[in-house]
Amino acid sequence: MLSIQLHNLGKKFNREWIFKNLNRSIHAGQKLVILGGNGSGKSTLLQVISGFVTPNQGDIIYKCKENKIDPEHLKSQIAFASPYLQLIDDFTLLETVEHIAKFKPLMNALSTEEFVEKIQLDSAKDKLIKQFSSGMKQRLKLGLAILSDTPLLLLDEPVSNLDQQAIAWYKQLINDHTKTKTVIVCSNAIKDEYFFCDTELNVMDHKN
Repeated sequence: MLSIQLHNLGKKFNREWIFKNLNRSIHAGQKLVILGGNGSGKSTLLQVISGFVTPNQGDIIYKCKENKIDPEHLKSQIAFASPYLQLIDDFTLLETVEHIAKFKPLMNALSTEEFVEKIQLDSAKDKLIKQFSSGMKQRLKLGLAILSDTPLLLLDEPVSNLDQQAIAWYKQLINDHTKTKTVIVCSNAIKDEYFFCDTELNVMDHKN
């Protein structure tokens, strides 16, 4: 499992601090929700934790079994899903899964066909991504993240574009496949997104 230490972390755009002086220990296997309204900076914080965005102050230490993880190897340890991540429109569903699995293998050595069955999109396996609805795309993104063989899972507003049936599917997938993962979820206080989290961090508490 993977643990994270946030030391005096801060991020600003121009002269405005989105958050600053943030110190937090995220233990291996912990399930943390980052709360805050629209524009509060929670997605920015998640992107900083992921390594996709560089902080203006402070640092982040990632450890696996007490061994520090080299930043160069961090991407292989993280699975990330958000509504704004782009998929390749001209790939079919099967081609998308096969392509991404080359870089980030699926957990339990799932085959492409088994994966498609788990995300309940069997009937669309040969369909182009550009023909997918927003809900189908979100289901695919969540499946690729949750079912990746990584110790850290980052989810930004995971039930965006999902109907009630798909939300139930998401909750079952979380229950079945995240027990050994460290998970961080961003949410606008939608309980279905973070029902499994055991601790919270509110970005509004770290503005000064």
